[in-house]
Amino acid sequence: MTTPASLTDRYQRNIEYLRLSVTDRCDLRCAYCMPEGFKGYEEPDHWLNFDEIERLVAAFARLGVKRLRLTGGEPLLRKNLPELAGRLSALPGIEDLSLSTNATQLAKYAEQLKRNGVSRINVSLDSLRRDRIEQITGRDCLDRILAGIMAGKKAGFAPIKINMVALQGVNDDEIDTIVAFCLEHEFILRFIESMPIGSTGREAQFLDLQPVKQRLQERFGLVEGMLPGGGPARYLKSVDGKFSVGFITPISQHFCETCNRVRLAVDGTLYTCLGQEEKFEFRPLLRGGITDSELEDAIREAISLKPERHEFREEPCKIVRFMSSTGG
Repeated sequence: MTTPASLTDRYQRNIEYLRLSVTDRCDLRCAYCMPEGFKGYEEPDHWLNFDEIERLVAAFARLGVKRLRLTGGEPLLRKNLPELAGRLSALPGIEDLSLSTNATQLAKYAEQLKRNGVSRINVSLDSLRRDRIEQITGRDCLDRILAGIMAGKKAGFAPIKINMVALQGVNDDEIDTIVAFCLEHEFILRFIESMPIGSTGREAQFLDLQPVKQRLQERFGLVEGMLPGGGPARYLKSVDGKFSVGFITPISQHFCETCNRVRLAVDGTLYTCLGQEEKFEFRPLLRGGITDSELEDAIREAISLKPERHEFREEPCKIVRFMSSTGG
């Protein structure tokens, strides 16, 4: 019997999840992510084209990567994204193709994405107040976000996960409101702690999610649970299984020992950890005539660079790149 391929780093973690950024552009300017007036975008000529993306993802899949998430920036700003989704979902070895989005463009593309193999979506939604969304994102966009979410629901994406970056003194008073919204629509809710990535991340009003987790657990009688997806969230669920809430806590309770993912930026740079500088550049290799065998060796070399853990608490000023440049 043939043993399935696998990618294992120096710390015996199995890497099976690739987050693929298809653009570093975004139509929003979330205060914790990208500053208003930001001009440091990658040149489009430096973006991996669809053929290069497909070839590289296929190599990752041959080595055991099973889960693929399309991210950005805002991935739906990449022209012909549904076409790319179709090509990637058809690759041997890719078992799960998902999308992270701010949903402002989702109403236009939801049905196409579903037809082309995207099965799950994560949507950023930090408030249900129009004025507050404008304050956080720099845009008056709540109506478009909600229309996109409902279009995704109608298209049949399951599950739909709502991601809320919880910020002290900004939107923490809406936690119960977001819970009620997700209960009503049977969405999975995830709260995320802000990370000190770039100046915007360091200036965000960090909120420790451990007290939030305890309060919600007691209020709703939630129990420990698990959900498919391969990400870092720790979940609680209702006893009847109708509601699940996840907590992504890179600061208050990090999950480095079980990290199974790496991030590929739009220019072909692989980042092996959000909180460290280790990276590997694939674009020069892809455009320099590398063979498939050599490409697989390069991926193994890149994975060997993955550090044991981030140092967000010890060195909060270490990472100067913005989240949108790294890939969400």
